[in-house]
Amino acid sequence: MNLIWRAGEDEMNFKWFGPIALLAALVIGDQIRINRPAHKYRLTLEVETPQGRKSASGVMAVHPDRSYTRRGQTRTLGDAIFVDLGQGKNLVALLAHVDGKLVLDDVNYVALRAYNAAAGQRVPFSEMSRMTGVVPVKGELVPVLVTFADPAAPGSVKVVPPGDAEAVLGKGYRLQGLAAEVVPNGFWPLDFGGALGEPVTRGIQAKLPWLSGAGDSATTALRAAGLPGVEAIDAGEAFTRK
Repeated sequence: MNLIWRAGEDEMNFKWFGPIALLAALVIGDQIRINRPAHKYRLTLEVETPQGRKSASGVMAVHPDRSYTRRGQTRTLGDAIFVDLGQGKNLVALLAHVDGKLVLDDVNYVALRAYNAAAGQRVPFSEMSRMTGVVPVKGELVPVLVTFADPAAPGSVKVVPPGDAEAVLGKGYRLQGLAAEVVPNGFWPLDFGGALGEPVTRGIQAKLPWLSGAGDSATTALRAAGLPGVEAIDAGEAFTRK
């Protein structure tokens, strides 16, 4: 009798396995749909220095709001780009623009607008992941550029005009260019390199150690740079977004 009862219990467990597995697959698939980036792009910053050309780049992931509430907004994950220029100098491209005041959302559309400008026509947001080639980032698309006299001191920052880097960095320093390139989306959440796709670049906290500390050092830095509208934004998002 006991054997018959156990056989019946095993049959019932197996009976429920299929629906449960299907439900799990649907939930996982939906999470991938919601959280997978629409596209990723590499932003590369190049600077001419007296010692030669220096550059650094970072991969950003652009995520539209695919939730069922549709109450969110497009967001970008990534870090500000830090270029070590040598001789104790540096240049940082923030995840922010100035349009009368500091704006954090424009970084979501840097690659899109750069490809639009290069193509001379509108590139649909939904088609961005299929774009190829490197395109220049110019004019209003260039994010806020700053330099730190001491990367460990947030108050030592100065804004660097894209067209006149010498005025702040010294003779022989010039912004060579900023470029965007769409990179493979990969397979979220396994997009950690190689055939699985380009991972989002991290590392700004190692360059600017105060970002990891307590307090509001990011606000201190943006205020010291004299940037407008600091109080109206999350200052940390000008440096890193997760």
